[in-house]
Amino acid sequence: MEYKHYENSVGNNYKHVQITTKCRYKMMRQEKLKVFCKVAIEESCKKHKIEIVILNVLENHAHMIVDCPRTMSDVQLMQVIKGLSSYLLFRICPNLRLRYPKGHFWNAGYFCCSVGANFDEVFDYVKNQEQHHAFG
Repeated sequence: MEYKHYENSVGNNYKHVQITTKCRYKMMRQEKLKVFCKVAIEESCKKHKIEIVILNVLENHAHMIVDCPRTMSDVQLMQVIKGLSSYLLFRICPNLRLRYPKGHFWNAGYFCCSVGANFDEVFDYVKNQEQHHAFG
């Protein structure tokens, strides 16, 4: 694991993030929508210098581990990921407005926590989401 060097500090700011679709609708059943969602999240992160370590998009939610700038709070991180990805998704797929007329693709809530010594455990958890939800 490489540390990032900033002007006055050295370190990483890994976060485990989960976001769900509004009303938990299974919007990403089609592979095409999964890819669009992945691209929208990736573009949102790239624009704000947030590095995605792993991203797994399922039918009604997305799990990811990101390394965000150390000056970025959890709230700002979620605004960037959810807000911009939602904006991009509605531009890519205007038909989503039929399900979400007010333009809110993601649920208001989210899960976000720091990943430290248990990085490998969290990485495996995000990587194996299909298996985890197959039994649930």
